[in-house]
Amino acid sequence: MSDPIAALAARAASTLATQAGQAGDKPNAIQVPVTKDAGPQFGDLLTKAINDVSAHQDKASETIGAFLRGEPVELHRVMAASEEAQISLQMMIEVRNKFLDAYRTLTTMQA
Repeated sequence: MSDPIAALAARAASTLATQAGQAGDKPNAIQVPVTKDAGPQFGDLLTKAINDVSAHQDKASETIGAFLRGEPVELHRVMAASEEAQISLQMMIEVRNKFLDAYRTLTTMQA
């Protein structure tokens, strides 16, 4: 089973390289070097970001549970943990939306 993130990254790199090759003598044409070992892999970064959001959600759940059980947890800590989890989830959703928009733009450029 192939990795869909890696496939998307390869497709984007291929599209950029093709467009750079088709640009010819255009003064605004750029060439993007495609190297495999240039840094952390996109899939690894995405996995880390998702794990961070999950950790925030888990922390908020644990804090709320401790508060409901009557453990000595201050209310402002419960609210802060819940808000932090909500903000991190909203940010992840917005990043996903931006990636989807970029993907749709790339696919329409190929047509």
